[in-house]
Amino acid sequence: MDLKETIEGLKEKIRGEMEKISSHKIFLETKMKFLGRGGEVQSLFKGLKDVPKEEKPAAGKLINDFGAWAEKIFDEREEKIKKEELEKRLNSEKVDVTMPGKEFGLGSYHPDTLIKRELVDVFSGMGFEIFEGPEIETDYYNFTALNTPKDHPARDMQDTFYLTDTLLLRTQTSAGQIRVMEKHGPPIKILSPGKVYRSDQDATHSPMFSQMEGLVVDEGITMCDLKGMLDEFAKKIFGEKVETRLRPSYFPFTEPSVEVDVSCFSCGGKGCRLCKGTGWIEVLGAGMVNRKVLSGCGIDPDKYTGFAFGMGVERIAMLKYGITNMKNLFDGDVRFLSQFKGQGGTV
Repeated sequence: MDLKETIEGLKEKIRGEMEKISSHKIFLETKMKFLGRGGEVQSLFKGLKDVPKEEKPAAGKLINDFGAWAEKIFDEREEKIKKEELEKRLNSEKVDVTMPGKEFGLGSYHPDTLIKRELVDVFSGMGFEIFEGPEIETDYYNFTALNTPKDHPARDMQDTFYLTDTLLLRTQTSAGQIRVMEKHGPPIKILSPGKVYRSDQDATHSPMFSQMEGLVVDEGITMCDLKGMLDEFAKKIFGEKVETRLRPSYFPFTEPSVEVDVSCFSCGGKGCRLCKGTGWIEVLGAGMVNRKVLSGCGIDPDKYTGFAFGMGVERIAMLKYGITNMKNLFDGDVRFLSQFKGQGGTV
């Protein structure tokens, strides 16, 4: 076939292909078919080897002119495709500015956060400083220095998350008290909030929860100081009419030890479902710091005394807000959390 006829045929073919192009992807495939390596134009140039020497200049010019024509056709079509695709995208993203806007509700603080802030405010007002210890503790700080015997059940694998033989996820923030007593001599007045971990889970327990422990060490500290501080705490958190009582208990690191109850703030001590008819609600554990713990930290127990107390932040939150299942505090259900909107400000 004559070269001119071949080129005219390819031009018709290109015009026909242009009508079928519906996207930029198909355009690129079509362009490569004619102008790419191994395309129709390259094939024409390769065919020049069979053209007589005297005819090659004219044939080469024909092919070059055809290539330039094809480049122009494809450039024009590409510009048109880009405009069409831009118009489609703009139409799909078009916004009706006359439509009413979407209302985004403000978040609320988690009940744990609300209680933590309230507790910190109460104890800071009584002169306590904040200390936060590490969540990964040694067996020494978490148990041994707190006068916990080697055979105590709390050390068992089923109760404690051990990482190695000597490292564990702390089971109580009391470990921080030892660190403070070792590093700083009396007087000491600290509040130690933080996450703790125990192998326990049901409606009122979680394997990970928040504790807040306090420690006071100085000359002449007595159980009366502890009782007075607890009275002030209870009134600030549960209401001015709430009273406290102390019941004998046992903790390895305090002696004597007590469980602390508050008069039921729901029924005023008459007996109800919340207090299980007793008129009292258990809120925390406390006691005078054991002499062995003081001396182990280099503090003279004949000169200094102190008291310690600890509470579960989630327990206080559940009591104050009437939450019956601890899982609600960890599920992140917006319907549950929205009940606390407006308390403690907005997020």
